[in-house]
Amino acid sequence: MIIAYLTYSGNTEEVALMIRDYLQKDGIEVDLHRIGIDAPFHPETYDLVFLGTFTWEKGATPDEVKDFVWEIGYKPSNMVIFGTGDTQFGGDDLFCKAVDKLSVFYGSSHPVLKIEQSPRGYQQRAVYDWLEGVLHHAKSYA
Repeated sequence: MIIAYLTYSGNTEEVALMIRDYLQKDGIEVDLHRIGIDAPFHPETYDLVFLGTFTWEKGATPDEVKDFVWEIGYKPSNMVIFGTGDTQFGGDDLFCKAVDKLSVFYGSSHPVLKIEQSPRGYQQRAVYDWLEGVLHHAKSYA
């Protein structure tokens, strides 16, 4: 599996590392890919591609993530989308809007994960519950 993510504040990276640690604890090999920094990869070489982003401005997907999507050049069926956001900028309507857009774009059959700012506290459990659901879903369709 691979976790591709973009982070500015560190919140999305924190979620990505939580996902990595959880998967590795279960004995799953995980690669990390920092969008905009690491060389492109081929999604079809992985069982699942976790794609993480934050939501920019008024519900926008960051340009680096758009570039990442363009680099891939097709819509892999193994995408799992997660992200961080902040309801104080745009309220519930724009909260993690980039996550919703990416999920629709890729036609992901997996539920999305949306975290308010940092995944600490009660949201840490939400990350683990989401991962358990994603892994269960992936196994049932394998």
